[in-house]
Amino acid sequence: MLNDFVEQDAPLPVPGAKDLIPQQKKVLQAARNAGAMVVYIADHHMPDDPEFDMWPAHAVYGTRGAEVIDELSPRKNERVIPKRRYSGFFGTDLDLTLREHDIETVVIMGVLTDICVNYTSAGASMRDYEVYVIEDGVSSDSDEAHEFALKHMQKVHGTTVVKSDEFVQAFQ
Repeated sequence: MLNDFVEQDAPLPVPGAKDLIPQQKKVLQAARNAGAMVVYIADHHMPDDPEFDMWPAHAVYGTRGAEVIDELSPRKNERVIPKRRYSGFFGTDLDLTLREHDIETVVIMGVLTDICVNYTSAGASMRDYEVYVIEDGVSSDSDEAHEFALKHMQKVHGTTVVKSDEFVQAFQ
């Protein structure tokens, strides 16, 4: 997650984003311990991005707000792929990166459940990846939007929604 979504004085703070950090750290550690590839997809925008007609300016290239929060910092061998739209697959080299490493399963955490998580889940599903969303590792700006998105991803994308503890247990 990026600073602009977590810090309360940021332009686009997500309610409950800070509460996701312990679960996300636990999942990241389990994945790393298992030798899984960890890739970060990070919102990054130019200062004049058309998206800012709809949302406050956020995650602008070169700003602290566009950086991954310290608690979840990527390690030196982990890629951070910038994205400018909701899906982590649209206009990025995420698919190529995953295929180059023979990755067949994608695990998604972050914000917002009904926007970036949902669109990235759809993108992964449409490219025939097995998709997992960590239920307590994602959040939205309302409980209704969060719940709707989780159900939608399961029903429409075939995404498996699991709690972090279940996921971590499967890695052991």
